[in-house]
Amino acid sequence: MIGYITVGSNDLAKAAGFFDPLLATLGGSRAYTLDHQIAWGFGEGRPMLVVTRPYDGGPAGPGNGTMVALRAASEAQVDETHALALTLGATDEGAPGARGKHFYGGYFRDPDGN
Repeated sequence: MIGYITVGSNDLAKAAGFFDPLLATLGGSRAYTLDHQIAWGFGEGRPMLVVTRPYDGGPAGPGNGTMVALRAASEAQVDETHALALTLGATDEGAPGARGKHFYGGYFRDPDGN
């Protein structure tokens, strides 16, 4: 159903320095790089994450109520990915842990606040 998710950035080099290693731990890799946009993919037919400078030329800002969920294969991978995100400059929005009976997750914002 979802082909890609796009978030804005004011500094693509900084975004690449964050998402390259973070998404690699989850099996992702760069799908393409343009002067105004970078995309990462997880395999044919799977959703991509795209980071772009806003098309209107204004500053990028995080969406209010917007969330991008990155799928992890295990609770250990959630823990590792969350820790790596914080090391790479993310802001902690909720430590990894059980949320209800059937969900384990953690929350962070990338360096652009997404």
